[in-house]
Amino acid sequence: MFSEEYFMREALKEARKAYEENEIPVGAVVVCQNRIVGRGHNQSIALNDATAHAEMVAISSASNYLNSRYLKECTLFVTLEPCVMCAGASFWTQMGQIVFGAGDSKNGFSKHSKSYLHPSTKIKGGVIENESLELMQSFFKNLRKDKN
Repeated sequence: MFSEEYFMREALKEARKAYEENEIPVGAVVVCQNRIVGRGHNQSIALNDATAHAEMVAISSASNYLNSRYLKECTLFVTLEPCVMCAGASFWTQMGQIVFGAGDSKNGFSKHSKSYLHPSTKIKGGVIENESLELMQSFFKNLRKDKN
């Protein structure tokens, strides 16, 4: 029951919340011992805060819940490959693992360097990739349609 796909689907639920709020549809959950301890979706527009990415919100939530700035035993599930800022946050929390859906060749951290991650952080991409991509493509297609 508690597979990578299960937790990625929970992250997709968060991404759909962002979509419904006209935010870029990225969602994230932080999991510790098969329990979701943090959730987040993009809220940059709603909060007027460029740093309010899904990962940042979920990481802050998890740190508060666990009362710890370190998340060594946790896994971050996120629908899109983290940007440099979010990878940096995972570095400082010493996130145990990052599992993402779709890669981000434009803004993903791996475009620049994998050294943004903590050396002990494991990384895995492509989990439920198509659903993450479809949600993102639908969002930008509708955005372009609204601008015309």
